Amino acid sequence: MRLPKARGTLSERLFSALREEPGTPVSVEASVADDAEDRAIALWASYELHYRGFEDVDDRWEWSPGVLRVRAALEEALEGELRARYAEHRPERAGDLAKDLFDYIAGHDGPSMSRYVQTEATETQVMELLRQKSVYHLKEADPSAWVVPRLPTGPKAALMELQFDEYGDGNPARLHQHLFERGLEAAGLRSEYGAYVDEATVPVLEANNVQSFLGLHRRMRAAAMGHLAAFEATSSIPSRRMAQGLERLGFPEEIVEYYREHVEADAVHEQLAVRDICAPLVELEPALADDVFLGAYACLDTEDRQARDLLEKWGVEA
Repeated sequence: MRLPKARGTLSERLFSALREEPGTPVSVEASVADDAEDRAIALWASYELHYRGFEDVDDRWEWSPGVLRVRAALEEALEGELRARYAEHRPERAGDLAKDLFDYIAGHDGPSMSRYVQTEATETQVMELLRQKSVYHLKEADPSAWVVPRLPTGPKAALMELQFDEYGDGNPARLHQHLFERGLEAAGLRSEYGAYVDEATVPVLEANNVQSFLGLHRRMRAAAMGHLAAFEATSSIPSRRMAQGLERLGFPEEIVEYYREHVEADAVHEQLAVRDICAPLVELEPALADDVFLGAYACLDTEDRQARDLLEKWGVEA
């Protein structure tokens, strides 16, 4: 993957710097960003230095103080927006974290992209959706992997059990990222990592940035696990709907299989994430309880924003 297209002053200057030799001064400030889109792609690219990097960027840029300074400023703004939105949706908790978390997730009501795909979406719309989803699904589970060394024994073991399944139980052919890759290829789409990032909408970029932010910061470990719990708890039924919608439209078996795989897997994963990761973590570190719900809200909110953005673009009432 090469650096994506710049989307404004900040990303243009940052990407220009990254193409230079490591050690070249990064004379750019986050404050020069033109808008949310410019900020989102700049932050996304700065995070990708920690994942697979870019062919046209020297790997030594990963820990450049100048890049990290820009990233920190963008993260501060992202976190501030996230916490401000969460403040209006902070739950009243009864004390049983697992029950409270399941209730919080179940009580959320947002637009359903999967229901639209199941019953009404056109082939063209689903192809666009798959391109947008590829930005995350081709690195599925990787943001959560950053959290493994930051957890105590019990939650760590449970996260590894969940991740082992995400990574195909040791079988590369069953790796969930690879299943999506195969599905894209069968559907006639590009399957290279980051192939469609230049098409990614601002809500898609922001959703990816939130996951990277939570995963890469130790202080956000409980929020990262709350995000994981909400993601898994809201995946099984939507995955069934997606599979049915893809079958309705005659999509290849490979992409249908990807969603079928998640119907059963995520029903198990949600129990692991809530009961064996989040609840024991908070029992050991009670001060982290609110962060779990912050992470869950972040997942639900960013998923809503992605769905609403596309549905509105298609003229569908969200």
